[in-house]
Amino acid sequence: MSEEEKIENVAEETVEEKTETEATEVEEDVTEEVVTKLPAKKQRNRKKNVETQEAKPESEWKEQVVQISRVTKVVKGGKKLSFRAVVIVGNMKGQVGVGCAKAAEVIIAIQKAIADGRKNLINVPIFKTTIPHQIVGRSGAGKVMLRPASQGTGIIAGGAVRPVLELAGIENILTKSQGSKSPLNAAYATIDALKSLRMFSDVAKKRGLTMAELLN
Repeated sequence: MSEEEKIENVAEETVEEKTETEATEVEEDVTEEVVTKLPAKKQRNRKKNVETQEAKPESEWKEQVVQISRVTKVVKGGKKLSFRAVVIVGNMKGQVGVGCAKAAEVIIAIQKAIADGRKNLINVPIFKTTIPHQIVGRSGAGKVMLRPASQGTGIIAGGAVRPVLELAGIENILTKSQGSKSPLNAAYATIDALKSLRMFSDVAKKRGLTMAELLN
């Protein structure tokens, strides 16, 4: 081999070595960047998730499941099984509703009942922390009597009547459930009683009286 050929071979080898070293250096740099960047991205994502969770406002509506029962419907091929859910929906600020729905699964029945309860909301007149006056509500064979109570009494109620009053925002009240023991009838009877309540100011306006004249 001539000297020129030897010099060319040496030059080619040096060029190949340089390209290999440059490639390895580039690969090392890329891997270092990836290793350093991945934790930062994960931390950013975690921070974003935490911020979004903190930024989401809590819903003012609260739900409470009163009853879940199995219902069978007789059809041509036999019996069709489904579930019925009774749910009370309220914001504890004077709005409450009762929802009832059926579905093949329990979760779907509860979701449908919550949607039904939000459609049938009523406004409850609250006088201080109790109701303005005594009232009786009826639904089917169910009958519920509500009486105002003084501060510190609490909610004296049971069954389906208690969650309706709690989610309506009433703190002191006396109740008596009579007739049917069905939770659905008791809940609807309580809603009927709360719907019939009237504030003193509204009654005075309708009669053309002042508050002092009405109370005297």
